[in-house]
Amino acid sequence: MSLDTPSVGRSSLVMASGTIVSRILGFIRAVMLAATIGVTTDAADAFGVANQLPNNVYAIIVGGVLNAVLVPQLVRARSMADGGRGYIDRFVTLAISVFFVVSLVFTIAAPVLVRLYTSGWSEDQLALATAFAYWCLPQLFFYGMYSIFGEVLNSRSAFGPFMWAPVLNNVVSIAGLGAFILIFGADPTGIRLVEAWGGDRIALLAGSATLGVAAQAVILLLSWKKIGLKFSLNFKFRGFGLGPALKAASWSLAMVLVTQIGGLVQTMVASTAVSGRDSGLEVASVAASAIAWLIFMLPHSVVTVSIATAYFTRMSQHAAANRIDEFKSDLTTGLRVIALVSVISSGLLMLLAYPVARVFVGEYPATIALGNVIMAFMIGLVPFSFVYMMQRAFFALEDTRTPFLFTSVQISIHIAGSLTLGALMPKQWLVVSLALLTTVSVLVQGTIAYGLLKRRIGGLSGHGVIRSLFAFVAAAIPALGLGYWVLQLLGGISAGSFPLDKVLSSVLSSGIVGIVVLFTYLFLLWLFKVSELRELQAQLTARLKRRRS
Repeated sequence: MSLDTPSVGRSSLVMASGTIVSRILGFIRAVMLAATIGVTTDAADAFGVANQLPNNVYAIIVGGVLNAVLVPQLVRARSMADGGRGYIDRFVTLAISVFFVVSLVFTIAAPVLVRLYTSGWSEDQLALATAFAYWCLPQLFFYGMYSIFGEVLNSRSAFGPFMWAPVLNNVVSIAGLGAFILIFGADPTGIRLVEAWGGDRIALLAGSATLGVAAQAVILLLSWKKIGLKFSLNFKFRGFGLGPALKAASWSLAMVLVTQIGGLVQTMVASTAVSGRDSGLEVASVAASAIAWLIFMLPHSVVTVSIATAYFTRMSQHAAANRIDEFKSDLTTGLRVIALVSVISSGLLMLLAYPVARVFVGEYPATIALGNVIMAFMIGLVPFSFVYMMQRAFFALEDTRTPFLFTSVQISIHIAGSLTLGALMPKQWLVVSLALLTTVSVLVQGTIAYGLLKRRIGGLSGHGVIRSLFAFVAAAIPALGLGYWVLQLLGGISAGSFPLDKVLSSVLSSGIVGIVVLFTYLFLLWLFKVSELRELQAQLTARLKRRRS
């Protein structure tokens, strides 16, 4: 293989291991955050909106502009006389300049952004969210640096640091939350009024979150030395081949705008759910949606992102060399391996939605409210992961216009649906319905994306994606049935049952059911002689042999 890249299996395992550790720590951080400010509380929603502002942009940066533009251009730049070093210096210098200006503008505009993303909030809650936002919005700059530094490493097939850097982010954030609880105490039920939040509390909670993001960016730049790169600012942008990258970026930036509008509408509609708390109900709003999304993203980040990132570099190389058959083989293999994990992850997290929710909240009504949102999101995991992989296929072909088109359709459906649901749905079910709407819109997006990709590279029917998907579902159904039976033996999901009694009992129950389901699923896949499982087993065995040698 060109460019001396390591095997996709090895690269994916390196990335997945870092992502697993990071996600475990992220899970711990989310639990600590829920203990600190609650989930269905006004303070939690205020921090949720503020911290979501930079996260929304980051998700688009990673999924759109940088992946679409940077990796294919860096792969091509390696053929230059200097190995692409001059190109890297110029591109990174340009990106740093842009991100600095954007972050500065967004931070100054914090009050406007908070009011745009919310509706029906009191002035005190808006003031708290704005104060949080001033501390959180500088994360935009550091998220951008993390993405840029990481994609340069990925283009050189140094995948590990990009996936391990968030571990440092989580460690710093957990330390900040621990300090907050030690100094100011935990408040999982929202006893502390919005008015009681002083500047010291706001700075410690939001400032430690931003410090964690900064740390994960800085440590990546230090990793450049290991691959022989040294960054130098270079503002000489003319005549160095940045034109194609900037042209490609124009469509990606348009996609950013469209997606941001969709995210704005969804958050604004979700924020109106807080008015339902006046009736005494435990109503899921912005904070609950963010936690449910974190859980949704756990299998996606561990498997889909790792697989897609590793295959993306290979697909870019094959597209550049016009080796379409190899390109299609990489794409479909990636889709099958992603489906292997996504199918069972979706079913298992739906089965365990309430025990998992109990880890974050204490009261039974709040557990049910959060669990319903988790369940609604998990329905869409498989199409969401497939769309992610197909987007990277277009980006590897240096086509950013087509992803803009099918993403625009998805966002249009989501905006229209969100506004309709906001007007018609009871507040208790609003965020649940928004999560289901995400599934429907992504399914439409995926169908359109597949049709357009088929027109571009030819059919994929001979590569067995649909056949493998049916096999995975056939193995998952009895495995989940057995898991449901075990959950009922443990006490079910009624109030006061063992799986929902305490955090420890919820964790134990989830672990027992999860082990039963996963072992049954893997056994049935082995019985069905599923090739993807055998390929994964061979990669793991080879990895272990390399470690022992």
